[in-house]
Amino acid sequence: MATPVQDLKSFRLPHNFRGRPAWFVQLWWIVQATAFRWSPQFMYGWRNFLLRLFGAKIGRGVIIRPTAEITYPWKLTIGDSSWIGDYVGLYTLGEIRIGDNACVSQHCYLASAYHDYTKPAFDMIGSFVAIEPEVWLATRVFVGPGVTVGRGAVVGACSVVLKDLPPMMVCAGNPAKPVRPRPTTSDNV
Repeated sequence: MATPVQDLKSFRLPHNFRGRPAWFVQLWWIVQATAFRWSPQFMYGWRNFLLRLFGAKIGRGVIIRPTAEITYPWKLTIGDSSWIGDYVGLYTLGEIRIGDNACVSQHCYLASAYHDYTKPAFDMIGSFVAIEPEVWLATRVFVGPGVTVGRGAVVGACSVVLKDLPPMMVCAGNPAKPVRPRPTTSDNV
C-alpha cells in the first residue's frame, strides 16, 4: 500500500492553539449559537458586550450582525465605528485585526489559519489577517491567512485576496489585484 499523502487520523492541534481551555471554547460556541445569534438586529451593544466578555477587543460604535460567526473572540480586534455584515465568517484561529471605520460586508470570510497540505498529518498553522482602517470588503470577499489589506482599500465583490493589497486602491478579481486608485473627497471637489 502507498504511503498516504493525507492521514487525517494523525491530525493534532498544536499545544494551546485555541488559546483557551476546551470548556471555554465550547461555552463561547453555546453563547454564540444562542444569546448572540438570537439577539434582535438592533442589539449591537449586547453582541459587543458578549464578545468583550469572551476576550475580544471591540471599539466604540461597532455594528456586528447577529448572523456573523467568530470562532475564537479572544483573537479578534475591531476598531471604532466598524461594521461586520450578515453571515460574515471571522475564522479567528489566528489573530484577526480590523481597523477603525472598516466595512466587512455580508458573506465575507476571513481565514487566519491554514492546513499544511505537504504534511500527511495536515498540520494546522495559525497566521493573522489585518484589515486596516477605512477598508471596504464588498460582499463575498475571501481573505486568506497572512494578508494585510491596506488602509482605505476597496475590494470588489466575490474577490479572493491571497496577498497583501496596497492602501487607497480599488482591487478586484481572483486573485484580487489593484485596478485603480480609490477616489477621495478632494478628488470630487
